[in-house]
Amino acid sequence: MAKYLLLKHYRGAPAAVNNVPMDKWTPEEVSAHIKYMKDFAARLEETGEFVDGQALAPEGTFVRYDGEGRAPVTDGPFAETKDLIAGWMVIDVDTYDRALELAGELSAAPGAGGEPIHEWLELRPFLGEAPTITE
Repeated sequence: MAKYLLLKHYRGAPAAVNNVPMDKWTPEEVSAHIKYMKDFAARLEETGEFVDGQALAPEGTFVRYDGEGRAPVTDGPFAETKDLIAGWMVIDVDTYDRALELAGELSAAPGAGGEPIHEWLELRPFLGEAPTITE
């Protein structure tokens, strides 16, 4: 089994087919989308392929260490200029092809008008082990 991270982007990815921002959806459309995501995760729990997943708020701040005894440095909450992650799901599957299949299915979550979004998801494998450095 191999673990993969499925990333949903607020922006930064290519435009979805049904490219209506979620803040323009009706409450019923938002509920249908969330239900789809929960049902998808529940089905994968039954097969043992679901590990975890969460939706994320659009706000965020980059932080870095700035030296001993100094406060961390932040870039400020400039959300309009960042590629933001809307949410993520971790799956544990037998093959890369299965990961692609599930990512494709997840991309069809309903959006505006109840139609599938066909959004682009980023599929990233977990690093199995640290690379070996030889001289």
